[in-house]
Amino acid sequence: MKTRFKKNAKILDICITSIAAVLSVGIMLIGVFYYGLQNTWPELVLNVFYIACLVMIGMYFFNYRITTHQFNYWCSLSVGMTVLLRDILFPPPLVYYSLHLACFVLSVVLLLMLTYFYARRDWKSYTKGNLWTICAVDILIATLYNIDIYLEPVNELNNFMLTEIWIRPTITYGMVACFITETSDDSN
Repeated sequence: MKTRFKKNAKILDICITSIAAVLSVGIMLIGVFYYGLQNTWPELVLNVFYIACLVMIGMYFFNYRITTHQFNYWCSLSVGMTVLLRDILFPPPLVYYSLHLACFVLSVVLLLMLTYFYARRDWKSYTKGNLWTICAVDILIATLYNIDIYLEPVNELNNFMLTEIWIRPTITYGMVACFITETSDDSN
């Protein structure tokens, strides 16, 4: 199969990112079956969006029936839905209100950035700095959730939660890696 990217370093970067995201989603699916659907159905809904992003990254990587514009739009929509569902509409309970407020504000900022940078009509005008800002904000949100998990009492769900909070930043990094290397000769 012919890949969209030519540099071996970029191919390796996207492949490692995709493998990490696939393993994380797999661990979360195991957690859903282990703890029962009644307790973990929100994770299953999020995993549907994560799997959609991974499929689109694979299709984009192998240049298979997806244009840059379609990849841009649908991946942005899927990541935006996970931000909206997990961080804004149904945020997890956090130990400290300040952490909750910081995560909420950063999630709203991330959603606005995704809307502005990815979903606009003139999407090719974004810069590498715009893309890395989106990735950095998502990593910052995950770091704050990670700090909260370490402040909470230890239970058996902590390992699954630590895995779940890092799936979206991994997928966001994969999207950034794909967009940064986008060639100008790709049509729509």
